[in-house]
Amino acid sequence: MAVTIHPTAVVSPDAQLGASVTIGAFALVGEEVVLGDGCVVHHHATVDGFSQLGPACEVFPYACLGLKTQDLKFKGGRPGVRAGARNVFREFVTLHAATEDGDFTVVGDDNHFLCYTHIAHDCVFGSHIVASNNATFAGHVVVEDHVVVGGFGGVHQFCRVGHRAMVGAVSKVVQDVPPFMIVDGNPAVVRTFNKVGLERAGFSREQLDRVKLVFKTLYRSGMNRTQALEQLRSHGDGNSEEVAAVIRFAENSERGLCAGGQTEEG
Repeated sequence: MAVTIHPTAVVSPDAQLGASVTIGAFALVGEEVVLGDGCVVHHHATVDGFSQLGPACEVFPYACLGLKTQDLKFKGGRPGVRAGARNVFREFVTLHAATEDGDFTVVGDDNHFLCYTHIAHDCVFGSHIVASNNATFAGHVVVEDHVVVGGFGGVHQFCRVGHRAMVGAVSKVVQDVPPFMIVDGNPAVVRTFNKVGLERAGFSREQLDRVKLVFKTLYRSGMNRTQALEQLRSHGDGNSEEVAAVIRFAENSERGLCAGGQTEEG
């Protein structure tokens, strides 16, 4: 239960360290940091600013969490970072504080951010997300649960990525990615629905059929977006969770949904 701090680490006496926290050589932990039980901060990693990490998070060498936003509109104050439990921040990950006083960049639970991932100010991430190496998320991005982002994927400011969606490697997302869809390209377009990912998650045949219906209605029917959404609302499956989730997501979209590409589903 004891806290283990390497003698070369720089740890503020005001930092709040939970039970069994381990801090490695030459790591830095700032005065306003809260580390939950079982957190590991590896050698040469930094957790600073007004940052709160939940239990069992792991911060790998040269990752840098909680530092000041890069937003030039920053006027001071005490914005910060809040992350839940069991998050993994691999080497050279950057996770920046929010911009406005009292605001937070937010990360849920059980996420894996691989090497060089960048999460900018005021992002809101859900849980069970995998961001591959060099994925980049600009300010105010929202990423929902169970999303996968390929290496070098980039998401534009204020965009949202819906739950169980997938962003292909080296893709440039400039509009919202609907739940369950796969996007790819520069700019990213919807290629198909995330059939393999949903099967691995235990979706039933009926659920997969409903997601396929959403994909075909939005992206293969020839209807415009308003017509397609109305069609989904009036369909017999319109009240199912899968269809309703996409309708809600679309209704709350401010940047519009990603356009469709030409690759047919398998």
